[in-house]
Amino acid sequence: MQYTYDYPRPALCCDTVVFCGEPTDRRVLLVRRGAEPHKDCWALPGGFVDEGERPVAAARRELAEETGLIWEGPLVPIGTFADPGRDPRGWTASAAYLADIGLEEPFVVSGDDAAEARWFSVGKLPKELAFDHSDIVAAALWRLNCL
Repeated sequence: MQYTYDYPRPALCCDTVVFCGEPTDRRVLLVRRGAEPHKDCWALPGGFVDEGERPVAAARRELAEETGLIWEGPLVPIGTFADPGRDPRGWTASAAYLADIGLEEPFVVSGDDAAEARWFSVGKLPKELAFDHSDIVAAALWRLNCL
């Protein structure tokens, strides 16, 4: 596709905050990154949106690829995260989504570029998450409490 404007464009990404559990014992799904940048850091399931792909479809695809979790329920938009410097590879904008999958904690298995997939209690998240994922989790918690 040829563009008719001369403005720089960020790479489009997607990230999904997946919650399960009771409101008093929420858990969130994280993946340990298997590649740079932030190799071995915990992060949200997500990745780049392919050309011609809708961000919400990319979020479902990345979730399945990285955790084995196939979620066909609602993905609630949280917001767009595009602070300069959020990704050392270059300018990116992430469409972030929330999935509240219910009380049960489904089995997950790492795949694609994720070295590990694991559920964490919201109160015991790793101290530092990759990229700006701590901000995305905070926004998702706020949004979840507003639903």
